[in-house]
Amino acid sequence: MAKRAFLIPSLMDDTLDPSSDATRTLTEKTYTELRTDIIEGRLLPGSKLRVEHLRQRYAVGAGTLRESLTRLVSDALVTAEGQRGFRVSPIAIEDLEDITRLRVHIETHALRESIRHGDDHWRSELRASYEDLSRLEQPLTRDNRGRWEALNLRFHEMLLAGRPSPWELKILRMLARHGERYRRYAMDLPGAVRDVHAEHAEIYELAMSGQDARAALALEAHICATPQVLSRAFREGRVRLPAADDRTG
Repeated sequence: MAKRAFLIPSLMDDTLDPSSDATRTLTEKTYTELRTDIIEGRLLPGSKLRVEHLRQRYAVGAGTLRESLTRLVSDALVTAEGQRGFRVSPIAIEDLEDITRLRVHIETHALRESIRHGDDHWRSELRASYEDLSRLEQPLTRDNRGRWEALNLRFHEMLLAGRPSPWELKILRMLARHGERYRRYAMDLPGAVRDVHAEHAEIYELAMSGQDARAALALEAHICATPQVLSRAFREGRVRLPAADDRTG
């Protein structure tokens, strides 16, 4: 029986270049722009999303905007307040810890299954995604972080593509989006020292050599690194996450 085709790279096209799909609808484009602005913190956690203001910002009609916001509610990036409209979902260390627990639980199991069932085509695709990521993260800078986030997500998804599961992919993609909201705070911490490329290299080499148990342990440490750094900085007062208030997006 023929192997299932690897669809993950094509699924990632909108992340790598949101403007590349000529058939993208206006709603999809608005949704992508809103999502990016929330993840990047240009729309602050807890801020009120007033349709009349956002219509001017994104140059779209109220119907398109509301449809995009409704999709973001499904992503848990926006909260609906009944008749009072929409608000950017707040962020909190407790939420980050919960996101991390879920990622570790799902992603390490999926990685072990992927390594056990992956074939030569999977290893070839994984190698390509790793090489693309490696070229960009040596060094990783603030200027290339947006592109890095896309390639980082692609690498993590390719790690799991040896035995693809559409539902695991959907769940992990949502968790990864939320993780990005916190990672930007960790990356801006003064004096933060972390060799992300070395972490990726270790996971990649263990996966390629078929060492599923060790690869899962390396992946768990990698997933937990940012939450641990950020939680420590939060407790020490070196970073403060925005709290919900009446700011307008």
